[in-house]
Amino acid sequence: MKLTWKQIEPFVKKPDPAARVVLVYGPDDGLMRERAKTIGLSVVNDYSDPFNVAVLSSAGLAEDPARLADEAHAISMMGGGRLVRVEDAGDKLTTLIKAYLESPSAHNLVILEAGELGPRSSLRKLCESALNAAALPCYVEDERDLSRLIRESIQAEGLSIEPDAVQFLAGNIAGNRARARSEIEKLVTYKGSSGVITLDDVQATCGEAGDGSLDTLVYSAAGGNVVDCLRTYDRLLAEGVSFMAIIRSLQNHFRKLHFTKSCASTGEPLEAVMKKLNPPIFFKQENAFKAQVQRWTLPALEQIAARLLTLEAQCKQTGAVPETLCSQALLAISKSAR
Repeated sequence: MKLTWKQIEPFVKKPDPAARVVLVYGPDDGLMRERAKTIGLSVVNDYSDPFNVAVLSSAGLAEDPARLADEAHAISMMGGGRLVRVEDAGDKLTTLIKAYLESPSAHNLVILEAGELGPRSSLRKLCESALNAAALPCYVEDERDLSRLIRESIQAEGLSIEPDAVQFLAGNIAGNRARARSEIEKLVTYKGSSGVITLDDVQATCGEAGDGSLDTLVYSAAGGNVVDCLRTYDRLLAEGVSFMAIIRSLQNHFRKLHFTKSCASTGEPLEAVMKKLNPPIFFKQENAFKAQVQRWTLPALEQIAARLLTLEAQCKQTGAVPETLCSQALLAISKSAR
């Protein structure tokens, strides 16, 4: 079964029992692992239980294909279901998974953990089309998704957070769910068991993340600051932020610039147009955003949008070097802004 974006979160919280194999894939490794764990805990109480959780690898199954069926059909010594996790899953497993789905366990669950799988992936196609399997994508979250995660996580700890603080934090921790969770936990520990989290609190605890944030990158690129752009890019890569998070942030920023420029060119006041943006521009970046709207022309913004789409396609090609392709694009974009 193929899950739409509206079906993903409900499925993660309460997996469809008809799915005996769940493929969790996507460029956001942190989000992929978090969702896989949540789904797994619907079957077992302890994700690291050596008796009820079997962790297999794609390479290991290539050498011993029968291991999958052996583990998936094994009976739990403690009662209940068992979980079989397959790490680094890919298209080499398609034939094996197809054979297993012909007679899967009714009690045990198989979770396939994978990275980015394109629409042509045979494993992805199999899990999307099979009635007793599910394919669950984990794409890089934008600021709106992260804002929701921040608010829900903070509220679960009995705290509240000011809108400006949410906006600043979301802009600084995009790119990897594991990194986002880490920063939120740090913030909760800093604040304690009660109170309202302010922008000052966020800046005090997440300052390091802010120094190398995606916001810094996109504003440097769109503002023509080549040195800061490339320096921030290197820092983000060192922090483990995926190239897809970088591309998505650039696309979102230039999409906002294009929308604002288009509306303003019809005579609508710039400030009024900016209020329509969702998520809104962080108040400390409003002047920089206005300057960029005035700096860029509509044809130039359309060219950048087309280049970023091409960049995304190139980075997903077999044998591509995303880090190099992204750095070249950033250099070209930031130079174009001068």
